[in-house]
Amino acid sequence: MGRIASLYRYPVKGLSPEPVISAELQAGGHFPHDRLYAIENGPSGFDPGQPVHKPKICFLMLMRNESLARLRTRFDEDRKQLRIESPDGSVASFALEEPEGRSALEAFFARYSAGDLRGAPRLLSSPPGYRFMDSGRSGFVSLMNLASVKDLGTKAGAELDPLRFRANVHLDGLGAWEEMSWVGKKIRVGAATLEVLKPIDRCLATHVDPQSGARNVDVTGKLRRAYGHINCGIYAKIVYSGEIRPGDQACPEPDLFS
Repeated sequence: MGRIASLYRYPVKGLSPEPVISAELQAGGHFPHDRLYAIENGPSGFDPGQPVHKPKICFLMLMRNESLARLRTRFDEDRKQLRIESPDGSVASFALEEPEGRSALEAFFARYSAGDLRGAPRLLSSPPGYRFMDSGRSGFVSLMNLASVKDLGTKAGAELDPLRFRANVHLDGLGAWEEMSWVGKKIRVGAATLEVLKPIDRCLATHVDPQSGARNVDVTGKLRRAYGHINCGIYAKIVYSGEIRPGDQACPEPDLFS
């Protein structure tokens, strides 16, 4: 039986993970305060009035912009304010729902990510029911089995930080790759029930060390050579609402499958 080891949210796509002590999952919703914002890398055509999933290349993101990993950020959900600490130690805060704050944040990335930009950066906010996920129709909650990460690291000859995979829920107490048998099943996680939709196919963002920003391990190549695929982690949707916390159990419940 698995247990929740830790929980993370990513309020701004491509920026820092933030550990949380609990999460109230809502049926049909997303992980709370996750991927609420994205930084558009030149015009993408995103229309908040009619939101349609856009590929990750439309935004600043780790797959191509590894310098983002060297920023340390923290989001205050009550004040809708983002704090950014730069590699040189300087700190700035931005009010994300105020015109002046948004303009200041865009100016920050115009400077910091100048070499990566295809056009003027623009902060995008997610409209109700939409998030800036890599997977438009399955990216509600992402779960990562720490034993699978350890097994991959052993085969890769490198210790892999699980934060490379940017999942919401880290699980321990499972066998390596046991989570893949959950695809298509309902699972009980804390007080919530989830339905596992699909494995997560990985991209070059996982090659970037989340602490240093160095692109130092060919994770997708190691996955393909060791296992014949590039999957690591699973996506799930929330079927029944409930609170989840580190230490809560996570396992399939056969009596829920019917």
